[in-house]
Amino acid sequence: MILNQYSESELSDAFGIEMSSVEGLGVGAGWGRVAPGATSRTDRHDETEFFVIVAGTGELTVDGRTYPARPGTVVLFEPFESHIIANNGETDLVFFTQYWRDSARTRASATSRVRANHTDRPQFVFSTPPTPNGDLHLGHLSGPYLGADVYVRYQRLAGNQAWHLTGSDDYQSYVTAVAAREGTTNAEVAAHFSAEIAATLKAMDISVDEYYTTSVEEGYEEGLQRFFTRLVDSGKVTPKATPALLDAETGDYLYEVNVGGTCPGCSHGAGGNICEECGEPNLVADLVDPSSRLSSSAPKTAEVERWTLPLHEFADAVAAHHKLGRVPVRLRELADRVFARKTLDLPVSHPSDWGVRPAEGDLDDQVIWVWPEMSHGFLHGIEELGAGIGEQWSKEAPSKDWKIVHFFGYDNSFYHAILYPVLYGLAHPEWNPDIDYHVNEFYLLEGQKFSTSRRHAIWGKEILTPDSVDAVRYYLSRTRPEGERTDFRRAEFDRAHADTLVGEWQDWLTGLGERVEKHFDGVAPDAGTWTTEHTAFLARLSLRLDEVTAALNPEGFSLTDAAAVLDGIVGDVRTFSRRQSALAHDGRWSSEARTALVLELAAARLLATASAPLMPRFSAKLAAALGIPAVDSWPDTAELVEPGSRCTLAGTRFFDTGEQR
Repeated sequence: MILNQYSESELSDAFGIEMSSVEGLGVGAGWGRVAPGATSRTDRHDETEFFVIVAGTGELTVDGRTYPARPGTVVLFEPFESHIIANNGETDLVFFTQYWRDSARTRASATSRVRANHTDRPQFVFSTPPTPNGDLHLGHLSGPYLGADVYVRYQRLAGNQAWHLTGSDDYQSYVTAVAAREGTTNAEVAAHFSAEIAATLKAMDISVDEYYTTSVEEGYEEGLQRFFTRLVDSGKVTPKATPALLDAETGDYLYEVNVGGTCPGCSHGAGGNICEECGEPNLVADLVDPSSRLSSSAPKTAEVERWTLPLHEFADAVAAHHKLGRVPVRLRELADRVFARKTLDLPVSHPSDWGVRPAEGDLDDQVIWVWPEMSHGFLHGIEELGAGIGEQWSKEAPSKDWKIVHFFGYDNSFYHAILYPVLYGLAHPEWNPDIDYHVNEFYLLEGQKFSTSRRHAIWGKEILTPDSVDAVRYYLSRTRPEGERTDFRRAEFDRAHADTLVGEWQDWLTGLGERVEKHFDGVAPDAGTWTTEHTAFLARLSLRLDEVTAALNPEGFSLTDAAAVLDGIVGDVRTFSRRQSALAHDGRWSSEARTALVLELAAARLLATASAPLMPRFSAKLAAALGIPAVDSWPDTAELVEPGSRCTLAGTRFFDTGEQR
């Protein structure tokens, strides 16, 4: 017999609350106490664990969803579910816990398509709002925009609520630079390129559910001013004079596009306010050997009063935020470098005539810096989306139930993953945002960075046509710079199109269609006798489905992995078909040959399913050629094509067989 009773004297600090252990039960066990007003740190582990609430009242937050906790409540946490326990009562909240490892349960949780994102929980998936100082090139498209589109398409097929949101980030200083160069107005530049960007996204089959334009949205300016006032009212954003750079000849204030130098952190070349190489912010005045883009004279240093945030005070808050959602190690490592500084007094306003001025009149020559502004823009987008679909989502009162997912390039990491959580905490202290981050590195062009100024770019409209869009989405997925920089080479793209998509995918599908027409009058047959080779191949198809599911699930989301699975399906079935063809015309084995053909059709059906998020046009065309409905849900297993389905594979051209233009 083992007898153990709760004792406060045996408790010690653990996970931000107090815990004690109970030995001898054969599994991990212990007591926990959460003091009034206290909250545990976010915990996520591979063990299965349950709590029994013994005394007190509070809340349990599991994967971002909040549930009441009171005496008699029993909750079981599956492996990898994040969980927090909070006491919102006036007496101690006491619970008993047990935890153990269950390998089968761990695997099921790791591969689940619904665990982290319940079907009744809204997901707002943002691709970084593009700057309307130019159109989108392949470097842009390969990163946030294709990533967010594929993510949302898959989530919907899996039965989850998800929307893709982005907008035109009009108040960027880069817009003013283009306007000055072209002799036009900021508003005209923003409006022109915002429309061009929207057209390119459409040409890329990137569906956007809410596209907002910051300089003309009704209520946007007033909402941003209220958001900024919340920051000021927190007491943390205040006017402060700190060193800045001015042009030595014109006296103009220098930041972002108008100044460059050497990054004080990594010694690479950097622009004003951010280093694209290491991802760290700079304060402009700390650039090494700065140079003005407005004149040839060396900039001069001056004290300039701006609204300023002491960001260095929030290291613990950012670390706590990074324990809640999906935060790649690349971003956590960046946060460690940023907070290694003793101080980081970050200006959040700048002298400018282009932007939204704070409602506070203290610094009336300044506008809210566009990067902090973007954090409000995301909330504005959610509210606008809700208004269009009948949901009462408010930017003034963000909901704990929201799941936010960000797609962005590494050069924007500081803003998204470090600055914005701090701003949300100040503006909405009652909101603990649950955010997943998906970051991509630079996509190079022929070994060098895409560059508009050097005319080193392939613009979306140059390469995208109804006939090429599937090939472009496939190749960008296959070569997307997810964990490291990758390179777009036109010759390699043309080779992949000709050799892989046409030479392998199209060749196999056409040949399969011809065999169905020749032997079964164009109608999908029923399976005949099965051999062990047949059952092994069907199992192989199911494994491929598991692989692409893992590649598209939120935790392991990877377009390169998903594209590799598509190639794997085609490679598998071509090998299977070649080996089975040896007895295809032997009458004694006709029943077995029919089963082999049915399995090839099953592979084609799996290809239609697995490609739906990545190559939606191809998927729809393939489903139609198989005589089956377009893919509208994600299956649990590889499926056969229904016998009697009319097959038109032989006459369907899936890819442009001519030279890509």
